[in-house]
Amino acid sequence: MISFRLLPRRRLIAALCPLLMTSGCAWFGPHMLRTDQVDYERALGDAKKREMLATIVGLRFGDSPSFVAVSQIIASYTFEANAGAIAEGGSSTAGTSYGQASVGATYSNHPTFTFVPTTGEALATGYIRPLPTELVLPLADSGVPIDLLLRLSVQSVGGLQNAAPLGGPTSDGSPGFFELLRALRRLQLAGQLTVSYKEDPVDHSHRVTMTLGSEDAPPETKADLDDVRRLLKLSPVVREYPVVYGPANGDGRSIRMVTRSVMGILTNLGAQISVPEDDVKRGATIPTVHLIGGETRPTIIVHVGSKAPPDAYATIGYHDATYWIENDDFDSKYALTVLQNLIALSQANQDQKAPILTVPAG
Repeated sequence: MISFRLLPRRRLIAALCPLLMTSGCAWFGPHMLRTDQVDYERALGDAKKREMLATIVGLRFGDSPSFVAVSQIIASYTFEANAGAIAEGGSSTAGTSYGQASVGATYSNHPTFTFVPTTGEALATGYIRPLPTELVLPLADSGVPIDLLLRLSVQSVGGLQNAAPLGGPTSDGSPGFFELLRALRRLQLAGQLTVSYKEDPVDHSHRVTMTLGSEDAPPETKADLDDVRRLLKLSPVVREYPVVYGPANGDGRSIRMVTRSVMGILTNLGAQISVPEDDVKRGATIPTVHLIGGETRPTIIVHVGSKAPPDAYATIGYHDATYWIENDDFDSKYALTVLQNLIALSQANQDQKAPILTVPAG
């Protein structure tokens, strides 16, 4: 309740209106657009991280994953304001009178989210079918580390096998595969590895080529170039090799790759998670894939315990345990980001619109 000297009615209304209008304008219009756009973007990003982590952990225990996309967000606000004034008599000798004014407001927020499950052709194209090489490899030319990219998305290169959780005796992969990844990464850092994406002018098909070395390649890269050609059985007289889908190399003038599907990527990431030993002993899940070939850490390190730290990057609960990714683990966070980029690329040719955010502007 606010007390002040009684004003004429017109002056009282003039004094109260700016207060009400200021409150309304501060909450609606441009202010809501500035805050809601950023807040909802962050909320969608956090939800996507948790969805990926939940899928990885679920697949680790053989659960069937499901995917839903946010198709629409409607931010609904209600703002009500009221005001009143009461005049009170005063002393006639003092020559003054007093009044009271009251101002009230209520505010509520009831957002609406629309989710669409991913099924049918969208599920097959985006998650089940192997990723095309022309979709994956150009990321290496945009700065994504090629060792991380291939470790995530490729099952074999030139017959060298990546780890596979259901691969039986060879589930840990070939040591030569990880040796190849390190040599390719060093060439990438030295500027001696280039991935080109070209379209055939005749049949409009897409082709990816990998160029190793250059005319003025420094001597220190020669050992890495020799190792890559040796491991992939490539001809030393050729520098540009087409990348094609297939299990093994043939004439030494092309590089054959078998790519994974998004589901395969998620399954293999789950196989690297260290889980309670009791879960393996009682058959709830399979043993963790071992690190071989000089690898020192999983692609994404997922911790398990009774409670996650408050600043964890992503956290989910599964059965009686909590799984999380540390906020201080940049390599794991970046690998999860690359995974989300691969998923976005796999869905790029689908008739799927981005989420629509509707915010009242007045």
